[in-house]
Amino acid sequence: MSDETFMQMALAQAREAAAMGEVPVGAVLVRDGQVIATGRNAPIDGHDPTAHAEIVALRAAAQALGNYRLDDCELFVTLEPCAMCSGAMLQARLKRVVFAAAEPKTGAAGSVINLFAQTQLNHQTECQGGVLAAESSALLQDFFRQRRTEQREAARRLHPLRDHALRTPDRAFQGLPGYPWSPHYISDLPKLGGLRLHYLNEGASEQGLTYLCLHGNPAWSYLYRKMIPSLLEAGHRVVAPDLIGFGKSDKPKKDSFHSFNTHRQVLLELVERLDLKNIVLVVQDWGGLLGLTLPLAAPQRYRGLLVMNTLLACGDESLPAGFLAWREWCAKHPDFDVARLLARANPQLSAEECAAYSAPFPDKGHRAALRAFPAMVPEFQDSDGAELSRQAREFWRSRWTGQALMVLGAQDPVLGEPVMRRLQPLICGCGEAVVLTQAGHFVPEHGEQVAQHALRFFKRPD
Repeated sequence: MSDETFMQMALAQAREAAAMGEVPVGAVLVRDGQVIATGRNAPIDGHDPTAHAEIVALRAAAQALGNYRLDDCELFVTLEPCAMCSGAMLQARLKRVVFAAAEPKTGAAGSVINLFAQTQLNHQTECQGGVLAAESSALLQDFFRQRRTEQREAARRLHPLRDHALRTPDRAFQGLPGYPWSPHYISDLPKLGGLRLHYLNEGASEQGLTYLCLHGNPAWSYLYRKMIPSLLEAGHRVVAPDLIGFGKSDKPKKDSFHSFNTHRQVLLELVERLDLKNIVLVVQDWGGLLGLTLPLAAPQRYRGLLVMNTLLACGDESLPAGFLAWREWCAKHPDFDVARLLARANPQLSAEECAAYSAPFPDKGHRAALRAFPAMVPEFQDSDGAELSRQAREFWRSRWTGQALMVLGAQDPVLGEPVMRRLQPLICGCGEAVVLTQAGHFVPEHGEQVAQHALRFFKRPD
């Protein structure tokens, strides 16, 4: 029988694994053209971290043949084996290993490492990949897509409101102009402590980039509504979270909840949980203060930076005069009218759009983040976030290898052109800034124009 025939048998085992709630991987072990043993993933069912399909098949074959050496045997598996399974295959002295889909995260047959190519080892097993790869990949993708759907449905029922937080009623967000996207929620990230975080997650990224759009204060993901359609139409993915305390995310009652490191860690955990790759990091205001530190943790996830009116606050230089004036004003006016502020900074906005920015904050109890964030900007060398910001400055200056585009709003009195001109040389490869002469602090409000600059500038993954 052919390799494809044996791989079809392995796929049947993978489907059985999926039916049992296991990751769908199946294996078939063959000797002299006869199936000796089969295996399917069973670590959950067996409470056994070693119960991968390949190991199950190897164990069964060894029992059937009465020998732990499987010299003349071939193993067919639907997914590239990991290091554990590859090592076991070499120990078993298999003649040949054939796999279907590559595994870019853990594959030990060429994707991450290639144990089968190590000539120092005392046995060499022939290895071949790509047999019925499309069928195996489709099975895996369907499985994880269904799992994500089930998890989202369960999450909608499993986000109880914590005693120390408030939640803006859903009715406050009904009918917002230009914001048609479905909400996504998560509450089980370690740093959230059960708080519900909202994020937009639109489009697919298999052939495109993932634009991670981070807002500032007092905005929320509504800020990016004018950029998102163009990015999606071009085939990219957009993820736009609401920081805790903002937008549709939960609002801790106490100002003291909020800290630089808390919000940064939540973002890091979200990026990891969603397994975002080929990221174009899109930042403005606090989105930059926090976001510019994220690539330190996983630089391989990031391909580009779109930076709009923001700064790196490292604690070893004076904060901009415009920001200090804003901070003082916020301290004197803790209950400022968000809609009025947006209207003053963006006269082109309709009254309904300005009101949408106020929607998350119906009363004083929901405004702890608005009160806390101005004072959180690192001012001194020992301020929370200052050391991380200094590390980020060094990263962007000497280690960043991706693309960088700066778009600045010239009318911003807080973090305007002088601040951005100082930031520009700190980012390796950041060329001349695109200056939007009519834009103020909230640059993404000119989103269609910004998105078109980004689409021309950033390249798709190879």
